[in-house]
Amino acid sequence: MSKFVHLHTHSHYSLLDGLSKVDDMVQLAKEHGMSAVALTDHGAMYGTIEFYDKCIKNGLKPIVGCEVYVANRTRFQKESGIDNKRYHLTLLAKDNTGYQNLIKLTTAAHLEGYYYKPRVDKDLLRQHSEGLICLSGCPASELGRTIQSGNMAKAEEVVKEYQEIFGSDNYYMEIMYHPDMDWYPQWKEGVLALARKFNIPLVATQDSHYLRKDDAYAHKTLVAISTATDVEDMSIFSSGGEYHFISHEEAVERFSDIPEAIENTHVVAERCNVELTLGKFIFPDFALEPGKTADEMLDELTFRGAQEHGLVGNAEVEKRRRYELDVIKQKSYAPYFLVVADLLRFARERNIYTTVRGSAAGSIVAYFSGITNVDPIEFQLPFERFLNPFRPSAPDIDMDFADNRRQEVIEYAKQKYGADKVAQIGTFGTMLARGAVRDVARATGKAYEVGDRIAKLIPMGSQGMPMTIDRALDLVPELRQLYTLDGEARQIMDIARKLEGTVRHVSVHAAGVVIAPRPLTDFVPIQFDPNGEDNLITKYDMYTVGEDGVGLTKLDFLGIRNLAILENAVKLVKDQRGIVIDIEKIPFDDKKTFAMLARGETEGLFQLNGDGMTRYLVDLKPTTVHDINAMVALYRPGPMNNIPEYISRKHGRKQISYFHPKAKKFLDKSYGVLVYQDDLLMTAMEIAGYNWETVDKFRKAVGKKIPAEMAKQHEIFVEGCQKYSAMTKAEAEAIWNLFEPFQGYGFNKAHAACYGRVAYQTAYMKANYPAEYMCAILTAEAGDTDKIAVMISECQRLGIAVLPPDIDSSFKDFTIVKDPSGTEQIRFGLLTIKNLGEGVADAIIAERTAKGPFKDIEDLVTRVASGDINRKAVEALIKCGALDAFGERNMLLFNLDTFLNYAREKQKATNGGQMGLFGDVAAALPPLRLIEAKAAANNEKLMWEKELLGLFVSAHPLNDYQQQLKLEQVVSIKDVKPNMNAQVKIGGVITQTRKIVTKAGRPMVFSMLEDLTSKIEMIVFPNVLEKYPEGFKENTIVVARGKINDKDGTLKLLCDEIKSIATLTAQI
Repeated sequence: MSKFVHLHTHSHYSLLDGLSKVDDMVQLAKEHGMSAVALTDHGAMYGTIEFYDKCIKNGLKPIVGCEVYVANRTRFQKESGIDNKRYHLTLLAKDNTGYQNLIKLTTAAHLEGYYYKPRVDKDLLRQHSEGLICLSGCPASELGRTIQSGNMAKAEEVVKEYQEIFGSDNYYMEIMYHPDMDWYPQWKEGVLALARKFNIPLVATQDSHYLRKDDAYAHKTLVAISTATDVEDMSIFSSGGEYHFISHEEAVERFSDIPEAIENTHVVAERCNVELTLGKFIFPDFALEPGKTADEMLDELTFRGAQEHGLVGNAEVEKRRRYELDVIKQKSYAPYFLVVADLLRFARERNIYTTVRGSAAGSIVAYFSGITNVDPIEFQLPFERFLNPFRPSAPDIDMDFADNRRQEVIEYAKQKYGADKVAQIGTFGTMLARGAVRDVARATGKAYEVGDRIAKLIPMGSQGMPMTIDRALDLVPELRQLYTLDGEARQIMDIARKLEGTVRHVSVHAAGVVIAPRPLTDFVPIQFDPNGEDNLITKYDMYTVGEDGVGLTKLDFLGIRNLAILENAVKLVKDQRGIVIDIEKIPFDDKKTFAMLARGETEGLFQLNGDGMTRYLVDLKPTTVHDINAMVALYRPGPMNNIPEYISRKHGRKQISYFHPKAKKFLDKSYGVLVYQDDLLMTAMEIAGYNWETVDKFRKAVGKKIPAEMAKQHEIFVEGCQKYSAMTKAEAEAIWNLFEPFQGYGFNKAHAACYGRVAYQTAYMKANYPAEYMCAILTAEAGDTDKIAVMISECQRLGIAVLPPDIDSSFKDFTIVKDPSGTEQIRFGLLTIKNLGEGVADAIIAERTAKGPFKDIEDLVTRVASGDINRKAVEALIKCGALDAFGERNMLLFNLDTFLNYAREKQKATNGGQMGLFGDVAAALPPLRLIEAKAAANNEKLMWEKELLGLFVSAHPLNDYQQQLKLEQVVSIKDVKPNMNAQVKIGGVITQTRKIVTKAGRPMVFSMLEDLTSKIEMIVFPNVLEKYPEGFKENTIVVARGKINDKDGTLKLLCDEIKSIATLTAQI
């Protein structure tokens, strides 16, 4: 008998229903001695390429399939109660045509048939049946449901229809083994009867959803998470049975009465022969000029660029240009450069601010074609870091755009290449340790506090190194003790271990876009972005859609807020001062800019802000952009230790020296100090005899901290120094030791040059046009009240007043206004006001623009149509101070209904043609009678501002208590550090309070404490709350004493004592 072949299996790409990881499943199939295995995930092909690749590498035949959902009627019908019924159907690709048809089917299922699940219908199956084998399906198939209903006559019709769709030779009767289910005897008998009657081969399947028997409970928990149900509610597992990845021996035992069903799995496997070509680059179809090749067009483009930069005739430049073009031609990459250059040309023409990050700035071809804005010769940037002649990797140019205009460039790509050829890349969100623990606790019926307690003991992971439960147990003794002593916690963590890393949802990659030469569905399945139907995304992720998989060209369209800030600041300067700034042509030796950096005025700058960086900049007193680039590169773990040496050498406090005379060639700009990863590579090549082929292995070893490879490279390096530079072993070892801080943290020199340039541009704008720059930041950060508060504080330091919204001078965003003396101030925008939507703001601005400023509140509510502005919006305008010019806030509030009624009566009079004696509508109405009201107290006004604008604007309630707080010797929140082990005192206002009840039934409180500099969460445990029951009310000014805690990466004050200073009151 041939070995059993799994033809119906689910991986974790059957979202929140499959538990098996693809690699583990392939390995288990190999352990079982199987020759082939299929992947048939629910409704999609997310894991297809990973599965195919793993199978080939492990010597197994990959059988590409999908368990599709078949609509009850048509895929276009989506009527509740009728069309949420659907059927399962198992499809396998016989060949590449079948694979293409699976792509078409699963794409249409998402784009046309999605209703709770992605659905196909029989019309679609007929269109795309070629090259497919159809198994009749599990008990949830149309045939399975019909058999269970007892209608065998209809079941026969179902069989005939599917045979007609796929051809009788391509239709198999699928049989499973679930003897413990009530419906099983009837279903099995029906399947066998139909197989006999129509002479249809039987195929045994397992419908595997997890790998091993003991994964069953973890799988049930996963499904419970998916359905937001308690795992003990067994109704959600009505399918019952065992769904692990069975061995051949188990299959033989289960299907001993129908051995031919096992034999036929081998028959089907033999018929399935999909052969995919992976790793071959596929570039977009760029429109070439008649009679020209892509290489010729790129040559011409770069020559024109050299002319524009005034570098034609420079022998060094021309030699570099020709060398790079030759490498690009040899690799056939010219179309890629033309595509990227065209995208960036479009952005520049639309005044969308851009830059490029990463090693691409080392290419003079990229510089001359307008892709980068950094001269690689001036900054000594090697081309080979970007395109190594010895490395077969695809070119990778990461494009940065102003984050508020990135989508415009993607839309241009769709227009140029065709909407069916452009999509953003899908990505998969996985269950990480902390989230898995919380999910498992909830799904298994545990109290929220149980999961939360465990989760908070698990440290945060880092980029590229997510935290796992096993690592957390090794790192955190308290967690390990909890696991050992608490059975409930141990159960949660054991289940969560099995769930972590499984795919939880599909989303959109932050930057990745693919452009195909033909419709995308010739290469990948696509679907709508789950967050917006207008946006297409690939069902393959960045690893399987790009160079290691299908081969489509991945382009990174990244959004940087600082580019949007620069763009807006430059626009504001033009609007306010009539000065036109070309941000790419500003002087890069501006004394004002470097003086500002030397003073440490870095708030709001790109890459140069933060306490640590600022302290170093004050000490450094940078004088060139090379200093800025160096700080961008050095300010990270490891290399940071070189900063004091860099500063001392720059200012002559230490002598500039080089560890070898050859090093001066590439370390002269950094005073002989290693700054960039490139410095290590140049050291290896110039001193230890590496070339660009061998140094790439050195780079990977150092960059990824691979111990075995590091040891190997250590030996090669030391020997090379002795052989090629006549050094002693001790001298070579001394240089190697200089590399240690860069392991895993070395910064690409080209990347630093790109980011250093943007950093300088932000500094230049702040130093020379502070009001416009700060206004642009406030607009960009409008949704983040914490950052707004910091930036307002910086504006105050700069002497720039920030004013509340005003009905006659505010626009939607923050705006520059001038006081009577001509001093620039910043005014809050209308969109910053809570309860005032964009439609109301647009209506106010449109009316004001058309007919001039509003004279008073009656004028406002009369002129702006009632359909555009309502009572809630006017109340918000009054409370936040936008109508202060029309009267005292409480008076306006008390008479608001009178004003609104007056506006309605005036509108009626106008519509009815009523006129006063002199033809005035208002004169025909009775006079307004206003109610006198007590003026709102200052604190009350401030609390309204806090509620509606998110922060105190016109003043701060703590201003009146500064002397008292000074006597208490409080620490400013911005100066709080994680290593403050002693007790600290913080003075501030409590702005939020949340009370919970502990597992022991005792109340505790979480409060937000805010001072003039920042805010911090304050945790009040039951014993402290009992001691100070009245001390933690909102809007109370207090002095709190306690310890600082940062266990989960966020600073918190664990309060031990509190003293109330004042209570603020407001009718919010």
